[in-house]
Amino acid sequence: MRGARGLLNWSQSELSKRTGISTTSIGNIEAGNTQARESTLRVIRQAFENAGIEFIGYEGMRKRADYITKLSGSDGFSDFLDDVYYTSKANGTKENPTKVFLSNVVHSNWEKWMGPEKWKNHTERMTKDKDVMDVRIITKEGDNHFPASEYSQYRWFAEDVFNEQSFYSYHDRLAFLNFSNDTVEILIIKQMDFAEGYRTLFEAAWKHGTIVPSERLAKAS
Repeated sequence: MRGARGLLNWSQSELSKRTGISTTSIGNIEAGNTQARESTLRVIRQAFENAGIEFIGYEGMRKRADYITKLSGSDGFSDFLDDVYYTSKANGTKENPTKVFLSNVVHSNWEKWMGPEKWKNHTERMTKDKDVMDVRIITKEGDNHFPASEYSQYRWFAEDVFNEQSFYSYHDRLAFLNFSNDTVEILIIKQMDFAEGYRTLFEAAWKHGTIVPSERLAKAS
């Protein structure tokens, strides 16, 4: 654990935030004063792996430069949004905010797989740190459900070009989200060139291929 934290430059407090395990417990585990439960170790290992640590054998580890992470289900979706928040917060400033761009979003899917409490907590933390993020979301024309409006800008894709395969780009990561009735599958590619390439396309679509909801609603009225 100490070695993995060192590779990521994480404090015990940072690991605690990402796992929900107290700093006291983390300190005791690292010092060998506590025999951690297997479920606790799985949570810790997942946090490290999500951040790019690869464990080799029983004692080895290394930090991957480019890697792919696969997540699924409610817990996976929660881990994904944790990564979005912590990565965006860590790499953004007021002068140069992290670009967090989402397209083909249906928020009811997101709320379903997060659950009301986790969704509320995510919205609150994103709002708290909105000054270091440039969040933009593209939904479907006519969808007036904007639950992230406290920290995000919204625009619409015309209905005939919209589909529910969501794309999510933040810092050096590009994620693909596939929702079904039974689960959600998330594929995260950590590769800056891919992430920036998507953001270039997103900004072109944002400028030339989207509808500003307020303008459409103003015309309708």
